[in-house]
Amino acid sequence: MKVEPNLAAFLVYFNRDRDYFECHEVLEELWLERGRDPLYSGLLQVAVALYHFRNGSVKRAYNKIEGARKMMRSAVRKLSDYPADSLGIRMDKLTADAREYLGRLERYEREPFAFYPLEIEIADPEVREQVRAADEAIAPNVPQRTGYSRGPKAKPGRGTDGEE
Repeated sequence: MKVEPNLAAFLVYFNRDRDYFECHEVLEELWLERGRDPLYSGLLQVAVALYHFRNGSVKRAYNKIEGARKMMRSAVRKLSDYPADSLGIRMDKLTADAREYLGRLERYEREPFAFYPLEIEIADPEVREQVRAADEAIAPNVPQRTGYSRGPKAKPGRGTDGEE
């Protein structure tokens, strides 16, 4: 099975670097190319949920817990519609893991917990090999970006962390 380069990069950033912002950046391009396919949208939303929970804040203007819940709910709803081995990954496991994370987020006020990453298991050997090759070619973003530095959302004069 041939994997799209942007999907391979997404899997590298998701599993190796836990760079959920960059996950969004690379997979959004593929999502748009594929006519906003809900499968790619669901994958994006898992990464965005993890990004918000790990990097957000809890304040009136923006509550990271509610942002993470919203994204994870939508991701679970979308990914549940796909076969267990979609795109060469264990979609069934990812969906189950995301559903469990969502359950914990839903109970967060009563049972707080520290951020922990999810892992996307690659089932197809060819996809695994292509992701391994991408892993060797892709340098980590150090430090990880937390703001847009490319594309339509980038702001002139802003650094990699979105700050002036």
